[in-house]
Amino acid sequence: MTVTAWDEPAGGTPRGTLVVLPGRGETPASYERFGRRLSADAWRVRLVPVDLDDLDAAHEQVEKLLADESLPAPKVLVGTDSGAALAALLAPSLPVDGVVVAGVALPGSAGVGSWEDEVEARTACPVHRRVIGEDAGFARGGLNLPLPWASVAPEGPGKPVLVLHGSADPVTAPTDALALYDGVPDVRVRLVNGGRHDVLNDASHRSVAATIVLFLESLKLGPELPDVVSEPATSGAR
Repeated sequence: MTVTAWDEPAGGTPRGTLVVLPGRGETPASYERFGRRLSADAWRVRLVPVDLDDLDAAHEQVEKLLADESLPAPKVLVGTDSGAALAALLAPSLPVDGVVVAGVALPGSAGVGSWEDEVEARTACPVHRRVIGEDAGFARGGLNLPLPWASVAPEGPGKPVLVLHGSADPVTAPTDALALYDGVPDVRVRLVNGGRHDVLNDASHRSVAATIVLFLESLKLGPELPDVVSEPATSGAR
């Protein structure tokens, strides 16, 4: 299993480590932009391939990365689509400091028809459309692949969670995605206005990445996620 890596700029001090679990059909090429952006902010990024027919291999590789003392803490799982569901299910039993669940796929999520339908469901970003269209390794029709679990009902992971979901996601209804952690403590939920299913690679990818960085930087201050930037208690300034 080949793990794809993006590291902080030369001479920089790493802030922590992200372990990314991609979704159905995706290859590392889908996360080149995301990996470069987060690593530019000094977060080391490691992408672990996920074969839905061999989840044990992905689980084993994630455990190896989490045990690697050369990778700095905090260590955070980031999953999208089926990878988001896997991250949600694994997080309670893994020594991670936080979890990002982005555009989760749930049993019963809608499939797609043609390749054009799949692109429309995935993203409105023209750059990402070109990336997946030119990626020979990208599995077209991936969103029709069945999930290997009957339900996704994670226990409270006991660690901070950031849930990101597109308000216009045609694959997993926002209400279903947000209900995943309904009533679970230590969860921040952010709805991406107009966002489609590939929320990390949609038209608002800059704002989504910034939201993740804010979550990560708060996590470095403590599991209570104290604000890094906040309004003053009393101020007339605008």
